[in-house]
Amino acid sequence: MNTTTALTTTVLRAEGFSCPSCVAKIEKRVGRLPGVDSVTVHFASARIEVRHDAALSDVDALIDAVAKAGYVARPAAF
Repeated sequence: MNTTTALTTTVLRAEGFSCPSCVAKIEKRVGRLPGVDSVTVHFASARIEVRHDAALSDVDALIDAVAKAGYVARPAAF
């Protein structure tokens, strides 16, 4: 039996970045969520790109994880 999981990419905009070490903090926290395949934080543009299984971790879970890391995030319009 072969099961496939549809992964989606969610882009968030974050606020409160003050140094590049924030990147590792967010990537670590969001990366721990179930169903998260990869997390890329772009420091210069404050964008967070998350490739994940939305059935296991939805957008609200991603935003909550960023908040637990100490930052505010919201879905990006594009």
